[in-house]
Amino acid sequence: MTGDHAARPGMAAPRLALAGWVLFDWAAQPFFSLVQTFGYAPYFVRVMVGDPVAGQAYWGYGTAVAALLIAVLSPTLGAIVDQMGRRKLWIGATGAIYALCCVLLWFCRPGEPGAIVMALAAVCVAAVAIEIAVMVNNAMLPGLVDRSHVGRLSGLGAALGNVGGVVATLLVLTLFVANPGTGKTLLGIAPILGLDGAHQEGARAIGPFSALWFGCFILPLLLFTPDARPIRTGTPTIRAGLSALRASLRELPRHPALLRFLIANMIYTDGLVALFAMGGIFASSILGWTAIQVGLFGMLVTTAGIAGALAGGSLVDRIGARAVVLLTLGLLMAALAGTLSLGPDHVGPWAVAPPRPDRVLFDSAAERVYLAIGTLIGLCSGALLASTRIVLIGLAPPDRLTQFFGLFALSGRVTAFLGPLSVAVATQLMASQRAGIAVLMVFFAVGMALLATVKTR
Repeated sequence: MTGDHAARPGMAAPRLALAGWVLFDWAAQPFFSLVQTFGYAPYFVRVMVGDPVAGQAYWGYGTAVAALLIAVLSPTLGAIVDQMGRRKLWIGATGAIYALCCVLLWFCRPGEPGAIVMALAAVCVAAVAIEIAVMVNNAMLPGLVDRSHVGRLSGLGAALGNVGGVVATLLVLTLFVANPGTGKTLLGIAPILGLDGAHQEGARAIGPFSALWFGCFILPLLLFTPDARPIRTGTPTIRAGLSALRASLRELPRHPALLRFLIANMIYTDGLVALFAMGGIFASSILGWTAIQVGLFGMLVTTAGIAGALAGGSLVDRIGARAVVLLTLGLLMAALAGTLSLGPDHVGPWAVAPPRPDRVLFDSAAERVYLAIGTLIGLCSGALLASTRIVLIGLAPPDRLTQFFGLFALSGRVTAFLGPLSVAVATQLMASQRAGIAVLMVFFAVGMALLATVKTR
C-alpha cells in the first residue's frame, strides 16, 4: 500500500493521492442526498410510518439524536485523532460502521415489528459514523498541498461531492426507484435486480446502494493518499487532545466579535440542517410527490447549490462576506415564507388547479412554485457555506487560523440537534407539518440579527 505518510511542508502529494482525497466527498455524498434528504427520508414518512405528521416528528427526533451525538463526539474525537495520527484507520473504521448501517435499511420492511425504530437507529448511527469520517478527512487536507492551494483542493472536493450526489440520484431514479402507480422508473423500465416497484423496494435499496458506492470510491483514498505519522497512543493521547480543546475554548472570550459570529453561525446552521432534513418530506407529504419527483427536486437543489457556491464566492469579492451571509439568510427566510404559503390547490391566497393523478411531472402551478423555491434554497445554501468561512478569516487572528477553524467546525455541530428537535416538537404539538417548518424562521432571524452586530476587517 502506498501513501503512508503526509507530504512534507511545501511539497504537494502525488496526483493520485490528491485524487483519492477529492473522491471522499463523492463517496460520502449519497448518504446526505439520498438517505437523509430526498430519497429514504420521504419513503420513511410516507410508507414506513404512513402518517405525515408523526413521520416528520419521528424523523426530526432521529436527526436531532444523531446531531447531538455528533456534537458530543466530534470535538473530542477530533482532538484525539490529531494527537494519534493514523487518520485513514479512523476513516476505514467509521466507514465500515456507516456502510453496515446503510445495508440494514434494506431489512427494515414496512409493517414489521420494530422496523421503524430499527430504521431510525440505523440512519442515526450511520449519520454519526459518516460525519466523523468527514471530520477526519478534512483534517488530512493541510498535509496534502501547500497552504496556498488548500482552498482550491477543498473547493474541488466539495464541488465533486455535489456532482456525485447528482449522479447517484440519477442512477437511483433511472434504475431502482419506481413510480408506485406504474411500477416504472424514470426511464420507463422496471427496476433492476427484480425490485418490486409497486411496493417501493427501490427506496429501501437506497441504503445498500449508498454503502456500495462508498465502499468503491473510498478505496483510492485508503490506498494512495498519504496519512499522518503515528504520534502517540493511549490515555496520554486522550488527555492531550482534550487539553488542546479546552485551550481553544478558553481563548474565545478574548475575541468578542468572533464569539458573536460563532454563536450566529451555530444558530443559522441549525436551521439549515433542519431545512434540508425536512424539505423532501414536506414536498412528499403536502404536494403528494412520488419518490421520483422528490429525487428530481433533490438534483435541482444540489445543482443550484453548486452554482450558488460559485456565485457567492464572486459576490464576496464585491460586497464582502458578511453582507453575502446576511443577504442569503434574508432570502432563506423569504423561501420559507413561500413554502408555508403553498398547498396542492393554492399558492398563497390564490387558488390553483391541483395536480392530476395522470399528470405530467410538475405540471401544477404549486409544484412549479416549489421548484423555484427549491432553486432559491439551493443557491442560498451554496453561497452561505462558501461565504461563512471567509467571515471567519476576517475575524480570527492570522497566526491562529487553524485553531479557530476548529472552533468554527465545533460551532456548526455543537447544537445542530436543536433545529430538527424544534421541528419535531412543533410538528407533534401543533399536529401540523407547517408549524414544524415555520420554527426554522426563528433560527435564521436570530442568526441574522446577531451577525448584523459583528464587524469584520
